[in-house]
Amino acid sequence: MSDNTRAGRGRRGRGGRDARRAAAGAAAPARAPYITRKIPRFEVVDEEGLATIEHNADTILEEVGIEFRDMPEALDILRAGGAEVDGVTVRFARGMCREIVQQSAPAEYTQHARNPARSVRIGGDHTVFVPAYGSPFVFDLDKGRRYATIEDFQNFVKLAYASPSLHHSGGTICEPVDIPVNKRHLDMVYSHIKYSDKAFMGSVTAPERALDTIEMIKIIAGDDFIDSETGRPRTYATSLINANSPMTFDDTMLGAAKVYAEHNQATIITPFILAGAMSPVTVAGTAAQSLAEALAGMTFVQLVNPGAPVIFGSFASSMSMQSGAPTFGTPEPALVLYTMAALARRLGVPFRSGGGLCGSKLPDAQAAYEASATLLPAVMAGVNFVLHTAGWMEGGLAMGYEKFIMDADQAAMMEVFMRGVDLSENGQAMDAIREVGPGVHFLGCTHTQNNFKDAFYLSPITDNNSFEQWESEGSLDHAQRCNARFKKLLNEYEAPPLDPAVDEALLAFIRQRKDSMPDSMV
Repeated sequence: MSDNTRAGRGRRGRGGRDARRAAAGAAAPARAPYITRKIPRFEVVDEEGLATIEHNADTILEEVGIEFRDMPEALDILRAGGAEVDGVTVRFARGMCREIVQQSAPAEYTQHARNPARSVRIGGDHTVFVPAYGSPFVFDLDKGRRYATIEDFQNFVKLAYASPSLHHSGGTICEPVDIPVNKRHLDMVYSHIKYSDKAFMGSVTAPERALDTIEMIKIIAGDDFIDSETGRPRTYATSLINANSPMTFDDTMLGAAKVYAEHNQATIITPFILAGAMSPVTVAGTAAQSLAEALAGMTFVQLVNPGAPVIFGSFASSMSMQSGAPTFGTPEPALVLYTMAALARRLGVPFRSGGGLCGSKLPDAQAAYEASATLLPAVMAGVNFVLHTAGWMEGGLAMGYEKFIMDADQAAMMEVFMRGVDLSENGQAMDAIREVGPGVHFLGCTHTQNNFKDAFYLSPITDNNSFEQWESEGSLDHAQRCNARFKKLLNEYEAPPLDPAVDEALLAFIRQRKDSMPDSMV
């Protein structure tokens, strides 16, 4: 059976199946590698309203069109697929994009990790929490705000690996500015492979960098890169392709999307919108534009390679109409998120949005409540791929060490929440009620003794002790406890096993690629 529901080329030899299986046995996760939700989704728009937004999106696609800039090959692909091409503007007949996507895009797919025990299922009732992405700065209480380095990047990969509530290693967790732009993607992908065995995201900053990601995946996958049943590459990367809103795709994103689609790797087609600047100020207007942009991008991917996995992405933030600064945790983007999640379900593809977002410059109360106000809608809406779950600060400009710990704790609580109510015999606890009877406490009963270790979520960073005990332990606030926690995790970190032959093949590939290109900051 294919890894891609609804409807997955090899490598030069080394590293293969045996080494990967050995690594899996040595580093298997203690619990499920992703969440399967047991609670219903929350809906904010009725069927008539969703149909209206879909109609408006088709009107945008048919009448206004989407620009596909600086890539004649993309225009040729779209024209051959039945779209009307006028210069760089592409228009799609009403219903065309929906039909193409629904005919071939998988409703769910497996993203394989180098440790098979950590592979994740994306789509349907499944949720995957993913670290934040793309920050040029990092922050911690000791050193303050500074440009990110490859050491910071590796630290965050290690923290994600050490955090059971994060099911994915992420992508550009932060930008290591101490390495030339045209070479740093090699170090970032290698860091994901070396310091974690969870699934990861590939480079999208140039088509050739996407190809480098594919080549490195072939090295770690070996003979498993090709699915013997389908003859298609297995999906090892899920990578972020942003629309240049409003209603534009550029050649960088299109080129990377084409490379990944050709190799059956997943792409997240995401309009990145600050409402009021890059879309209308209204929820329904932003939703219609986002749907149109995402449909156009997913259609392009399916025309490149029918059946290649795609995720319908949405990132919509509000902004201060006084200053122009992005704002987070406000009601309107939450309404957009709920609406887009429902539209993705109607389309029949996995959905991505963000959680853990904030505009705060410090790991403070603003950071906590804005992050919570963006993570909870993602959980309640049924988002499948929750990018920016942990670490996001300052509107995405900074990746915070303490904030990462705060967010990972919130994600762990959300995972417990999504398990829903246990109605098993043990969950009903009638034996405990019969044993205790009226007027007696439950602390010593058999049921409590059998369940007390995991009866309630126990945060590793919150303080619920007496004032006197808190004071005797240093009167630490939440951010200070998170500071101690990230240092503890990094100090105790142990790398997952990696076959030395695979490691050497990766390093040799990186050396060869770096030697072939001059340093460049573009």
